[in-house]
Amino acid sequence: MHGAATLHPLTERAPATWQRELRALAALAGPLVGANLLQMAVFAVDVVFVARLGPVEFAAATLGVFLFNLLAFALVGLVGAAEPLIAAALGRRIGAVRQVRRSFRMALWLAAAGSLVVIALLNLAEPVLRLAGQDAAVAARAGSFCRLLSLAAPFAVAAALMRLTAAALGRPGWALVVTLLALGVAVAANWCLVFGNAGFPALGLEGAAIASVLTSLATSASYAVILSTDRRLRRFHLFGNWWRTEWPRMIEIAKLGAPIALGWMAEGGLFGGAALLMGLISVTAIDAHAVALNIAAIAFQVPFGLAQAATIRVGLAYGAADPRWVGRAGGVAIVSGIAVMVVSASILWAVPGLLVRAYVDPAREVAVAALAVELLGVAAVFQLVDGAQAVAAGVLRGVQDTRVPMMIQVFGYWVIGFGIAALLGFTFGWGAIGIWWGLAAGLGVVSALLIWRWSARARLGLLPDPAARTA
Repeated sequence: MHGAATLHPLTERAPATWQRELRALAALAGPLVGANLLQMAVFAVDVVFVARLGPVEFAAATLGVFLFNLLAFALVGLVGAAEPLIAAALGRRIGAVRQVRRSFRMALWLAAAGSLVVIALLNLAEPVLRLAGQDAAVAARAGSFCRLLSLAAPFAVAAALMRLTAAALGRPGWALVVTLLALGVAVAANWCLVFGNAGFPALGLEGAAIASVLTSLATSASYAVILSTDRRLRRFHLFGNWWRTEWPRMIEIAKLGAPIALGWMAEGGLFGGAALLMGLISVTAIDAHAVALNIAAIAFQVPFGLAQAATIRVGLAYGAADPRWVGRAGGVAIVSGIAVMVVSASILWAVPGLLVRAYVDPAREVAVAALAVELLGVAAVFQLVDGAQAVAAGVLRGVQDTRVPMMIQVFGYWVIGFGIAALLGFTFGWGAIGIWWGLAAGLGVVSALLIWRWSARARLGLLPDPAARTA
């Protein structure tokens, strides 16, 4: 049971050609991309139901979900550092089962501890939003919403960890199946609890929060069953000896994952900060920003899935101490990410009006629709660099390089991106368009620097030593 060939069907040997590497990447990325897109649908379910409760409830839910996603996503980045460690263990082949189990177990411990912090912070949502100048009624309702929603954190983060682990172990298809199940649970739970259908009480906004908790619980339970029963995954006995501590491994995960979490928070905070800048312009700017950003976020799920798969592919090569395979895996991933974003950018450029009409009625909200179309023109540009930076960060995670990429992200997003957004939007008077060009500039700088770092991997000492190869 120590041979990776018997444990990971997608990586029996290093692919000899770029075409084979592309097929291996696609086999991993396809289900992950599909699951990411379905997850967007799960988020949309909450919006559809809560939007009918009125503007105060909708605003409270919007703020609450933003806070939850920012904190939970950062925690996923922290524990998700187990993904390249698991991939590297498989690439090394020797002792893979034990090493995979240790990384998974300590990441799960870290997820549990981190979730307690997230719960505590979300219980402070009301005073935080009041300090941020939000309407008192909205802040109060958001606080009540977040107190319930916070209970979803441990289940949501554990589910994300189990999903990445299943993918790293060669079973990415389960992500698509489980996320489809989550979508069904979200629809049913919201339908029952928000408006009181099927004999349940009408709980309104609190019902939406409970529905999210139930959806996260069902998702994590499903993954736990899969990891324990799937013929290929159960070989690793991932929940075996769950009480045993491996403090050095937990510290390793935390050191590798903390920069990932901070980088993701910096990116999420950039778009949140852009929304605040839009609020200084007009309500129309806020609405148009929300519409255009949602469309861009859907497109972003493709390179994000590719980045997750690229981390695994490069991690396997890194563990195998094969620099040529590392280069091939990373190069295929980056080129693929840019290629798919060329397609998405072309769509945004060609039919922006059609996309905007899916969100707003141009006949009734003329100004919002017109501005959203203009913003999508800018989005068509930054789709390319956004996809490139996401995949470049993913391949660097594969070689366990996260600290410097985090510094690049913070600098690019906040010094360049936010700085230029404020400068163009207000000093030069470009308004909402200027803010989005600032976002594009920040993403462009991050993309260029991360790709440069990848291209200089040999000079920077990021490659494994072929002499360390054990298989």
